[in-house]
Amino acid sequence: MAEPSFLQTGLTGACPQCGARTLFAGPVGFAPKCDHCGLDYSAFNVGDGPAAFLTLIIGALVTVLAISLELSLHPPFWVHILLWVPITAIAVVYGLRIAKGMLLASEYRNKAREGRGSDPDA
Repeated sequence: MAEPSFLQTGLTGACPQCGARTLFAGPVGFAPKCDHCGLDYSAFNVGDGPAAFLTLIIGALVTVLAISLELSLHPPFWVHILLWVPITAIAVVYGLRIAKGMLLASEYRNKAREGRGSDPDA
């Protein structure tokens, strides 16, 4: 199977090397390695970058939508809670899967690894 694109890796949880859907072991946690080709996912450092961007993007989007709903329909407060809490949670989980998958695929394609410093013996 050919290497999947960044978007395919993010959307489907496909391994960036073989394309098998083995990238995630949980909702947003990476598996230790690919069960199909053996690619070690722990060698990549995705970190918290996607979470920070998603907090800003999803937070801003949900805030604008909630304010728009309030100003146009004036629903009771419980409607906002029942509507925006699950929408926010679902958007964060799926957004993290997509962003983390795409970032890991980018690191794989660009052969990004942890810094080794300037010591030639290391």
